[in-house]
Amino acid sequence: MKLFFYRIICGFFLGISVVAPGFSGAIVAIAMGVYHDMLRIISNPLKELKLKKNIMFCLSLGIGVVISLILFLLAFQPLFEYHEVAISILFVGLIAGNIPIVFMEVRKIGFKTQYLIGAIIAFALAVSLGFFATETGLVSGTLTATSNWLGVVIGGVATGVTALIPGMSLATVLLLIGLYEPLSSAGRELLLLDFAYVLPLGIFLVSVVVGLMLTAKGIKHLFNKYSGLANTAVLGFMLGSLVALVIRVMDVQAGEPSFNWLIGALMFAIGIGVSVLFVTLGKTMNKTEE
Repeated sequence: MKLFFYRIICGFFLGISVVAPGFSGAIVAIAMGVYHDMLRIISNPLKELKLKKNIMFCLSLGIGVVISLILFLLAFQPLFEYHEVAISILFVGLIAGNIPIVFMEVRKIGFKTQYLIGAIIAFALAVSLGFFATETGLVSGTLTATSNWLGVVIGGVATGVTALIPGMSLATVLLLIGLYEPLSSAGRELLLLDFAYVLPLGIFLVSVVVGLMLTAKGIKHLFNKYSGLANTAVLGFMLGSLVALVIRVMDVQAGEPSFNWLIGALMFAIGIGVSVLFVTLGKTMNKTEE
C-alpha cells in the first residue's frame, strides 16, 4: 500500500512535468525510479503477463497525474492567460535549470565529436519548430473554434513520441507547435463542465497514445544502444527550445511594452530554483523508496 501511495506522488510530479514547460517527464520518472517500468509496460503492455501489477502501477500514477492536472488548470492556467510574458520567462528558467542535468548525463556516458551532428540537427529542429509556431501555429484560437483537426492529431502524436525521451519537455513541444494554450484552456473549461471540449481533448489523448505505442520500443532500443548520441541530441533540442522560447517571449513582450523586467528576472530565478528543487526532491524520494 505504501508503494501505491508513493506511485501517486510520482504521478503528481509527472503531471506537473506534463503541464510545466521545461520539466522533462522522462527525467522526472528516472529520478523517481519509475521510468523503466513505464517503458516496459508501454512497449509490451500484454507480453509481460503481469496484468494486475501493470494495472495497479498505471492506476496509481494516473491518480497522481489527474490531481496535479486539475490543480494546474484551475489555478495556474489563468495566470498564463493574463500574465503571459512573466509566466513564459518562468518557463525559460525551468528549461535552463534542466539543461545541466542532461549535460551531466552526456558527460557521464562519454562525449564524442560525432555526437555533435545529432545535437546540431536537434537544435535546428527545435528553433525551426518554434519559428514555425510563432509565424503560423498549428492551431489558433480555441480547440472548438478551429477546423484544423490535423494539427491536433499531429500535436498529439508528437507529444506521445517525445513523452519517453529523457530531457524532452512535453509542454515545451506543445508551446512550440502552438497547442499549449488551446489545450490548457480546453481542459479548464471541461473542468467547469463545458462538455463541448470532450471531443477535441479525446482526439488529442488518443493521438498521444498512438505516439507512445509507435515509439516506445524504438526509444528503448535507441537509449540502450546509442545512449551517448541520443542524450547529446536531447541536449541540442533543449538548447534549441530555450532559444525558441526566448524569441517567443520577446515577440509577446512587444505587445506589453510596460512589462517590468525586474519581475522577469525574478521569474527566471524562480524557474531555475524550482527546476533544481524538483529533481533533487525526486532523487530523495527514490532513495527513500529503496
